[in-house]
Amino acid sequence: MTAALSRNLLADQAADELRRRLTAGEWAVGTKLPGETTLAAELGVGRSTVREALRMLAGQGMLRARQGSGVFVERTEPVADGWEAVLQREAIASIVEVRAAIEIEAARLAAVRATGADVAAMRRALDVRAAAADASDREFVDADTAVHRAVVTAAHNPVLSELFETLVPRVAAAMVEMIGLLGLRGREGAPDADEHAALVEAIAAGDADAATRISRAHLDGLAADLG
Repeated sequence: MTAALSRNLLADQAADELRRRLTAGEWAVGTKLPGETTLAAELGVGRSTVREALRMLAGQGMLRARQGSGVFVERTEPVADGWEAVLQREAIASIVEVRAAIEIEAARLAAVRATGADVAAMRRALDVRAAAADASDREFVDADTAVHRAVVTAAHNPVLSELFETLVPRVAAAMVEMIGLLGLRGREGAPDADEHAALVEAIAAGDADAATRISRAHLDGLAADLG
């Protein structure tokens, strides 16, 4: 059995146990769950496994992460057959696919065409994104979008820029939904900060292969989170 499979099985088991405790009424609707460290000790697993289990239950509509506050009980039973969450995930996944079609190529072109001013703009956007770690989900998503906009702008392709800007309202709405659905921020604040910084540095170095690879890995990761 691979390590990845073992981790997945542990997360499934942890989610099953937490779901059982929720259904049994251990935590009422509106109640804040114990922290990841406490739950990890109770369940006998690592914090990363607890985090994944919480994401699963958030995807079933049972939990919701509130930035800076913790994870709270939304329902003590999964959303009926999970269809609401399934449909929401499918809609967000479609947006991620379109993002990939635009942003991966934009990253490659930016590595070839970016000017010093473009790189400076990307680094400023990274700083704003980091500063938004404790902001609301919408403010954080807007700051994150600004980083991706700076990359697309650095591609110096007006059609790509136009496509990106047309998509921005739907992307922003989908990313806010995804954060709530999967509890992506929680205590992490600004997730994927290292990936974003690595992308900007690859572009600054003119490394088109690395920029393409990092952009694809980031968006593939989002798709994988949606299951």
